[in-house]
Amino acid sequence: MLKRIPHPSPALVIALVALFVALSGTAVAAGIVPHAKLADNSTKLQGKSASQVAQMAPQPASLAGYITVKSAAFNLAADAENDFSATCDAGSKAIAGGYDNAVGGVFQFESRPTPDGSGWRIYLANFSTTAGVTGTVYAVCLR
Repeated sequence: MLKRIPHPSPALVIALVALFVALSGTAVAAGIVPHAKLADNSTKLQGKSASQVAQMAPQPASLAGYITVKSAAFNLAADAENDFSATCDAGSKAIAGGYDNAVGGVFQFESRPTPDGSGWRIYLANFSTTAGVTGTVYAVCLR
């Protein structure tokens, strides 16, 4: 007696469709560049060292003028916890952040952008019962 093969699950069908779409996109992209242009580029690379080839490659644009780091000092009393933030310049958005504390004893519970995205907020707690701590909160801002 022949066993019946079960129907494929909907998840398998979707996965196969996604696979074929991805593979066909790669095939289409490969066909966009004419073979003559590829051959021309390969002759330009013959006899070149790896460093010479690397210098010929297009370089990524620099982000130096678009990213800034802003900071704000924090002071946390003994056995206390609080939210601290660093704010970006007008027109910039915070994309990351953090804090620095040279002494230690501070623990971070949350690290997130401010609700409007103009800065970075960190919730810190000082578990020392005898000494307060100070440090710096940072926001990495994108213009």
